[in-house]
Amino acid sequence: MFNAQKPSLDELPSSRQLLRSTAIAAGAAVVILVTVVLPAEYNIDPTGIGGVLGLAEMGEIKTQLAAEAEADRLMEMEARQKALGMEEQSTLANDILGLFVGAAYAQETAEPETAEEWRDEITFTLTPGDTAEWKLVMEEGQTAEYRMLVEGARVNFDLHGHGGGESVTYEKGRGSTGAEGEIVAAFDGEHGWFWRNRDSSDVTVTVQVRGEYAEFKDAS
Repeated sequence: MFNAQKPSLDELPSSRQLLRSTAIAAGAAVVILVTVVLPAEYNIDPTGIGGVLGLAEMGEIKTQLAAEAEADRLMEMEARQKALGMEEQSTLANDILGLFVGAAYAQETAEPETAEEWRDEITFTLTPGDTAEWKLVMEEGQTAEYRMLVEGARVNFDLHGHGGGESVTYEKGRGSTGAEGEIVAAFDGEHGWFWRNRDSSDVTVTVQVRGEYAEFKDAS
């Protein structure tokens, strides 16, 4: 076993030496902070040494990256807030729309149908090249509403009237897929449609009518 000898008082550093060492260490730390840490981390180079050593460029890159990261964070936060606001607005709009739809449906189911129903309706199918003719018997000045539905292909039609030696053409359609409107009788007689299927496949025509007329008849 060896016993370590205690240093003598003369070998211990004096208070002055300790203060000097502390001052030197503090000065070195300040120098390192100013010449290395500030340029490399924060792009702050008061002495210019960081630029010579390339540390200022590192600090500039780090500063830019930090700024970009902060900008991205703010943009993401703003996008989330907008999305949340749009979702809340959409939910509110859906709730309001649901109230209106529910009220309209309740009113529709509670009240009887007030609109006039179609008085007559006919449906027929025309093969390619086939024809049909239906007429309304009307007096001068009478008005009839109509709706024509065409399915499967297209059809040509001629909406006209004749009677008492008079004739008139109200409308012509070529390659029609449907129409609607009204007929105001120009004179006493028969007023209606002549159809011809000029397509290469069968076509089904439905005609609904209502209004002022005595009869809706097949005039083929």
